[in-house]
Amino acid sequence: MKNVTVIGAGTMGNGIAHVFCQYGYHVNLVDVQAASLERAIQTISRNMDRQVTKGSLTAEAREAALSRLVTTTDLAAGVSQAELVVEAATENVELKLAIFRQLDEHAPAACILASNTSSISLTRIAAVTGRPEQVIGMHFMNPVPVMKLVEIIRGYSTSDAVAATIAGVSRTLEKIPVEVNDYPGFVANRILMPMINEAIWTLHEGVAGVAEIDEVMKLGMGHPMGPLRLADFIGLDVCLAILRVLHEGFGNPKYAPCPLLVNMVTAGKLGDKSGEGFYVSDRETRSITVASPFRK
Repeated sequence: MKNVTVIGAGTMGNGIAHVFCQYGYHVNLVDVQAASLERAIQTISRNMDRQVTKGSLTAEAREAALSRLVTTTDLAAGVSQAELVVEAATENVELKLAIFRQLDEHAPAACILASNTSSISLTRIAAVTGRPEQVIGMHFMNPVPVMKLVEIIRGYSTSDAVAATIAGVSRTLEKIPVEVNDYPGFVANRILMPMINEAIWTLHEGVAGVAEIDEVMKLGMGHPMGPLRLADFIGLDVCLAILRVLHEGFGNPKYAPCPLLVNMVTAGKLGDKSGEGFYVSDRETRSITVASPFRK
């Protein structure tokens, strides 16, 4: 397998494209917005420059990797030669179903269709295609070039051969595949999101401030990043979407998103991607401070 198409040029999509082209795959990166593709190439180039500076990538390998990466806004053309497609669009059920209908129509018959979804049912996604046995979850962690885990999610009909192939592909990227079954949130987010939600409830109820909550979890629990800082890094809109999938999928009130999270997303305070969430992040100075509504 050498030809991979990545759908979506956002944070996850450009990270996935980065690792595939770095490890020798020919990558088509597809997005509906040409500007998003331009930003993705700039981000990948900048991140590879850091790798060269750190000595984890040679300048020659950087140039070779970038030469294997092409972009297009034409999905049909972008998947026409693909052996594997990894969809990394926004965590929205209807959008993903629409994309997989198109992928099923335009991708070669033998092509494996993978989704980077962090919570949505792979069985539901596979059901809109004529090849459910070839649909699988390939959930990378953010930032993709750094994090080793790939959560491999088998839908109801995913074949053993496809699961084995995707696990093997993950290893070629120097990732560690861990196979899980298709239930809301899978493993990573079924455990992570309730913790983040509880941290937001703890803030909402006035138990402690933003910095204090994060310090307790870092110093007391050994977390490299506090849950509120992590929520900003992931994107508060993404956290909310995953919690809603969990709440709807299990019908259990313990997964209900905190009203503070709902209000912040409604107000456009999405975390790092918007510049403000629980913290204010300045990309130019790389400074991070607690957002004014939460300062004591």
